Amino acid sequence: MTSVVLFDLDDTIFAHRLAVDRGIASHLAASGVTTVDAAEIARWTELEEHHYHRYLTGELDYLGQRRARARDFAAPYGLRFTHDSEAEGWFEEYLDHYRAAWSLYDDTLPCLDALAGRGVRLGIITNGEEHFQLPKLERMGLADRFEHVIASGALGITKPDRRIFESACEEFGVVVSDALYVGDRLATDAVGARDAGLRGVWLVRDGAASVGEIAAAEASGVMVITSLAQLPALV
Repeated sequence: MTSVVLFDLDDTIFAHRLAVDRGIASHLAASGVTTVDAAEIARWTELEEHHYHRYLTGELDYLGQRRARARDFAAPYGLRFTHDSEAEGWFEEYLDHYRAAWSLYDDTLPCLDALAGRGVRLGIITNGEEHFQLPKLERMGLADRFEHVIASGALGITKPDRRIFESACEEFGVVVSDALYVGDRLATDAVGARDAGLRGVWLVRDGAASVGEIAAAEASGVMVITSLAQLPALV
């Protein structure tokens, strides 16, 4: 029996990618860039993936990955940040635009309501820093919805390391087989949870995976959903 459902945060219940896209476009426009095309937004996303991975592996610290993203992105615009404070200041300006674009997915609240109505305990495991992730829950009115929020920055362990999933289950006082974890990344979230002994669910929104990828995931023991509206039926 599944008594605990654990969620990834960004791009699972919180529309992080949408806020990133809108945030960088708004930041560039405010900086005087008259035309912001899809390629530039995609480049910002690629730099986020690249440098945040360097942070998760310990190659960069948290501020270091921010500075690297700012420097790499701004260079083609002729901006050279000589001092770290300049790169950090540029990134903080971007964050103001990013925060202004925060939102939840339409299926988030109905899913949480359905699970809570059935007495299911809820939590979050996120690869990130508490001081950056918790305000998202507070601003979106979700802080009281989750019994525990486990952030990798506080533990020093990141998904898909099985220990972060095991630590979350210990917080809830349940064995791993009594917990389900859902996230938008196959390897990091669903497979990581499955390998730790939880029920792993891969959330694939908007046709983000091929039929073959979905079939392979299901064959490996991972459950696949295309909306959080489907999650309560799995619990």
